[in-house]
Formats: sequence, C-alpha cells, structure tokens
Amino acid sequence: METLWENRFAQRTQRMESSAIRELLKLTEQPDVISFAGGLPSPDVFPIEEFRVACNKVLKEKGEQALQYSVSEGYTPLRELIVEQSNASGMTIGIENLLIVTGSQQALDLLGKIFINPGDRILVEHPTYLGALQAWNAYNAEYIPIPMDHDGMVTDALMDAMRSGPKFIYALPNFQNPSGVTMSLERRKKLIEIADHYGVPIVEDDPYGRLRYEGDHLPSIFQIDSQFRNHEQGVYNGNVIYTSTFSKILSPGIRLAWVIAPPAVIRRMVQAKQGTDLHTSTLNQMIAYEVAKDGFLERHIPKIIETYGERRNIMLGALDSEFPAAVEWTSPEGGLFLWGTLPEHISAVEILEIAVKEKVAFVPGHSFFPGGGGHNTFRINFSNATPEMIRTGVSRLGKAIKKLIAQKEEND
Repeated sequence: METLWENRFAQRTQRMESSAIRELLKLTEQPDVISFAGGLPSPDVFPIEEFRVACNKVLKEKGEQALQYSVSEGYTPLRELIVEQSNASGMTIGIENLLIVTGSQQALDLLGKIFINPGDRILVEHPTYLGALQAWNAYNAEYIPIPMDHDGMVTDALMDAMRSGPKFIYALPNFQNPSGVTMSLERRKKLIEIADHYGVPIVEDDPYGRLRYEGDHLPSIFQIDSQFRNHEQGVYNGNVIYTSTFSKILSPGIRLAWVIAPPAVIRRMVQAKQGTDLHTSTLNQMIAYEVAKDGFLERHIPKIIETYGERRNIMLGALDSEFPAAVEWTSPEGGLFLWGTLPEHISAVEILEIAVKEKVAFVPGHSFFPGGGGHNTFRINFSNATPEMIRTGVSRLGKAIKKLIAQKEEND
C-alpha cells in the first residue's frame, strides 16, 4: 500500500527531505539530554505576562475582528509599526513595501514559489541556512556555493559565479546561521555593487540582527542598497528583498515575520500567499501589535541581549577549557550559534553518535553545505540552555570528541 502512495506523489517531492535538525530534536526530547541542536530562543526571555495582557485586551476590545478573516497583506497597524521602526533604523520604505508572513520560513517558500523555475541557480553562502535549502529544493533549485571566511561571504569569488546566471543571491549577513559569522561592511557594499552590475537581486535574511552582544552595529544590505540608489523616504524600488521575524525578539510560537521588498515583488508574494494560507493569523498579529507597540521592544531586547550574551560567554569559556586543541570554533558577535571545525579526519556524525550516549546533542554541519562537504563541522546553540547546562553539556561534548580522536589514533 505504501508503494501505491509513493507512485502518486508529485515529482517535486523527490527532493523534499526532513529537516536534519527537526529529526534530531525528536531524539533529544529526553529530559536528561542537554541539546545544543535547535535554534531555539530561551523561554526565560518570553514576555509571557505582556502576552497575557495583550490577549485579554484584544479579545475584550476587538474580539470579533481578531477572530475573523483578514487581508492578505497583514494587519495594518502592525505593518505601520514595522515600517516606522524600519525607517527609524535607516531604511526608506512605505507600507507598500511590507508583507506580514507566517514565520520567515513562509517568506522563503513564497520567494521560491514566485522566482524559482526548475533548474534555476541560487547563489548561497557555503555553509548556508538549512531551512532555505529545504524550501527551495521543492522547486527544484540548483545552488552555486560561495565560500565564507571570518568576514562572511568571500565577495572576490562572486564574479565567476555571477556569470552562470543566478536567479538571486541569498545571504544572512548578521551572525549567520549556521556559522555565527558577520559579513563585514566592505563586503556588504561589494556584494551590492556586484549584484547591481549583473542585475541579480539579493535576498537578505536577517532574523538575528538586533541581537548583538559586542562590536558595532552594521547597516543592513537593504539599508546600504537604499543609500546606494539615493532613495528618499518613501517607497523602495531597489534590488534587495529583506526578511526578518518576531521569533527571536518576541516569541517563535506566534509565527510572525515580515518581508520588505519592491511593491512589484510584494504583489506577487501576496498572490502566492493567498494560494497558501489566505493570510497570517489575525489574532496573532493583533496580539503582537499590542505587545510590541509603545516602545516595548526597545525595553525588552536589551534583556534578551544580556541573557544570551552571558550564555555565549560561558559557552566560549567552556570550550576553551573542555575541547581539545585540535578543534576550532567561531566567536560570534551576536545571534544564537557558533560553528565548530574538527580535524579533517574526524566525522561530526560519528561524534554525535558518541555524544548522544553522553547525553548531549548538536547538529553535524554537512547538511548546511548544498555543494557537499562539511563532514568535520558542527553547529551548537547557546541561547536555549542555562549556564549550568552549558557547562555540563560542553564538558560531555568535549569528552565525546576526545574519545573519538583517541579511537582514531589507536587505529592508525
């Protein structure tokens, strides 16, 4: 019977795969396993009381509207709030530039739906966000991987890649998932210049941009592009599509994110969204607006930064004391992740097998490389574990790494 169903699935499903991270999370649900695998915000910073008050207010004062269908573009007061905050940060947009979506993952899927024909090439950082690959594999995309270093995407490698005609460039310039690396200001400008020269759009994914723990804030690629084109305050018609989310600064459970793009792109995304879910939850949007208005985010985000910054520092200190000298890792200035590199002959998958027995989990890095490779790399998350869990978990992981390295040396 299962074979019968397999014969009926659409051809596009042949490239659909379960998220390696989502599958791994199932294995680590046991309470005694310390998991650094998921990109989970900490419940310790969820504004639960503010949500309770907002829920009650919305249902009491606007319940009939909140529980009804709404427009596809999103709840107007929420869109206006995001436009206002975006312009205050240096962007130049109008409400015509903004669409509310059901999480950033939906934004990636809708972009795939409106842009990608089978066989189209997407230029991506190497490694890159696994969720983007999952979204675009369904549309039979191909990928052009561009190497990264400590300053982000190596823009010197772009020229040859651009000649192959990518449909768009996908980049996570701030505290990249999975590497934690931030693209330098010089490379952001170079990326814009090259993309403009070849007429190739840039998709800037920025879920972590406001979570900086050290160093100076850098302008977004979108902001630089706007200045590059001398846009006055108003409607943006440049070359960048920007996505961000409330998942990391309010709550992932409300599934709210947004896309900023030229009006022509927004109109197509609205059409695609109507065929997907009609519109994002009215209730969730109205509640999020009640929580986020009146400057709450400006008061709340520093608390998140303090909590995650402390956990990042504790993890970096634990790695210094618990990991063998042969292992290297990034020191992210913000975000949720750091990236480890094992000796070339050591497999992160093999480490994971030992680590799970030691009651600790992480994500092997190979899934983040669409061009193959990365067998000796791994991603670990520091936001969702308490300081004590971080110390204990890193100790367990260090023990697993040392155990496999010793086994390899014995067999050589």
